[in-house]
Amino acid sequence: MRSPKLAALELRRFRRGRLPRAALVALLVLPLLYGALYLWSFWDPYGRLDRIPVALVNDDKGARADGKKIAAGEAITEGLRDSDTFDWHEVSAEDARAGVEDGRYYLSLTMPSDFSKRIASSAGASPETGALQVRTNDANNYIVGQISRTVFSEVRQAASAKASRSFLDKIFISFSDIHGATVKAANGADQLNGGIGKAEKGSKDLADGLNDAKDGSGRLSTGLTKLDTGAGDLADGSKQVAAGTQTLADKVNGIDKKVGPFLKGNEKTIGDTARLVADSSKAIRDNLDTLVKTAPAAAKGAHAASDALNDVYRARCQDAVLPDPACSDLKKAKDAAADVATIADDLNTLIGDQHGDLKKLDGNLATLQTQAQALADRAPHLSEDLDDAVSKINKLNEGAGKVADGAQKLHQGLGTAKSGAGDLDEGVGKLKTGAETLNGGMFRLVDGSGKLAGGLHDGAGKIPDYDKQDRNQRTEVMSDPVKLVSKDLHKAPNYGTGFAPYFIPLSLWVGAMVAYMLIPPMNRRALSTGAPAWRIALAGWLPVVAIGVLQTVSLMAVLHWAIGLQMTRTAGTVGFLFLVTACFGAIVQWLNARFGAAGRILVLALLMLQLTSAGGTYPVQTSPGFFNAIHPFLPMSYIVGALRRLITGGGLGPVWHACVVLVAFTAGALALTAVSARRRQVWTLDRLHPELSL
Repeated sequence: MRSPKLAALELRRFRRGRLPRAALVALLVLPLLYGALYLWSFWDPYGRLDRIPVALVNDDKGARADGKKIAAGEAITEGLRDSDTFDWHEVSAEDARAGVEDGRYYLSLTMPSDFSKRIASSAGASPETGALQVRTNDANNYIVGQISRTVFSEVRQAASAKASRSFLDKIFISFSDIHGATVKAANGADQLNGGIGKAEKGSKDLADGLNDAKDGSGRLSTGLTKLDTGAGDLADGSKQVAAGTQTLADKVNGIDKKVGPFLKGNEKTIGDTARLVADSSKAIRDNLDTLVKTAPAAAKGAHAASDALNDVYRARCQDAVLPDPACSDLKKAKDAAADVATIADDLNTLIGDQHGDLKKLDGNLATLQTQAQALADRAPHLSEDLDDAVSKINKLNEGAGKVADGAQKLHQGLGTAKSGAGDLDEGVGKLKTGAETLNGGMFRLVDGSGKLAGGLHDGAGKIPDYDKQDRNQRTEVMSDPVKLVSKDLHKAPNYGTGFAPYFIPLSLWVGAMVAYMLIPPMNRRALSTGAPAWRIALAGWLPVVAIGVLQTVSLMAVLHWAIGLQMTRTAGTVGFLFLVTACFGAIVQWLNARFGAAGRILVLALLMLQLTSAGGTYPVQTSPGFFNAIHPFLPMSYIVGALRRLITGGGLGPVWHACVVLVAFTAGALALTAVSARRRQVWTLDRLHPELSL
């Protein structure tokens, strides 16, 4: 009898009564208990976190920063209350602690009383870190604690980013304030540079003017020295003239009645004396003209220098927005120039006060000169003009006395003027030196102020000036500078879809294991009739494969239409699972055929080894070395990888690799089963009296 007929006969046994039929139904439904129920139980646990009771404690008292109230705890509480992360219960700190302890709450989140104060301190001199307090209890549920750490890490990052935005926004505002202040300082430096430039030009003009003034004061001092010497000579000469004219007058008046005879004998002497008086009068008049012309010019020059220096001082020190650093030296120079002008004024005043006397003196000298000349001319005729001569001599005597008095006053005034002119020349010399020093300092100051203005402009250009939009953009980037941009090439929509490649083969293995509890691994009729071993193996394998196909169809139908499993390659997934069923059936058949009752234990042991080494939950690399070592040698390792590509998508390389591996395992297991069948056709004591029977 052929193997398909033997398999069909094996399946017909389940039609002979209610219990076999019920057993067949249970055999078909059993994979659903492992596959569908397991996946359904935690199909999307993260989508139901809002059912987990969690205590929320807000003890934050708030704070104030820059005149604004900060309530970070209230903001976080409101955000969490509006979220669906957990089932939040706002309670006191004591209630939260007790609830986590007795299991009413899986965990608690607490905002301490100084939470806002610590966050606000980031803008102050002593920044502190704000702390969110989380209390968990793994005795309630370990997984919830793991989930909470991830959730609260996101809450902490959001709170930190918000605090950083506030702190960084203040920094960028400070940058803008510094930029504006630097621009103002640069503009002020420009104005300072312009003012100092004008001051430098004025100081140069002052130095040039004082240089001219020094030359003028030197000439004035020299002229006054000479004039003083001439005035001294004039005073001495005028005294002598006055004394001579007085003597002459006395004699003339004394011997008026006796002069006639005398005149005849002294005509030449009288003539010589008269000529001497005329010459002396002329010399005195010439010196008076020099004095009158020189004194006003000297006073005018001194005043010009004083006025120029005073204007510079007023512009740089009194009216300037930024006072000149050399104001003290300018003030000394101004005061010295004023003193020189005062001395020059004194001299001019002296000459002005005596101007009338000088004119009179000049007139008298002119008269004296004329009369003396006339006397000299008339000397040979004195006897004839005795009466006229007596009168003229008396007048001459009177005029000579006045000339002597005026010459004495002039000499005294010129002595004072000479001393003042010396002081003036010395003071102007000091002013000249100070002005030259001032000009040099002002030149360096102009250069320094130019560099200062240029540096401030360069600095203002380097200091950023952010507007509100730019500041918000930069604050957002710097408060959260690194963002995780993830791209899931083939994302599983939920937790159940991600674990389906693990639980589906588990359920099919259990289905094959239970099937061989009801169906013998080797057909007894075929064994008893001496059928070929390979036919015996196929006859025991095909019924389980047929049942496995029905199990696969029912399981995938429930997972897809009832639970909602979506597959990228539905037909490929179902076809691949048919191959998985065939492979599992062959392996379980061989273990039962070869080891008998002990084979059922080996089937469970092999299932455990595959579940722990297939990498269905965590990557196998995270498991101990033993599981990494057996991972490549078990079929479920390849089945899990292939189902992930068929359900969620991706390249088909692992699928084709798994197909080759499964075909190899199937062929190998069937061959080993055929060997076992061949051995079972020979009766031994072990078969007659088995050591273990289940």
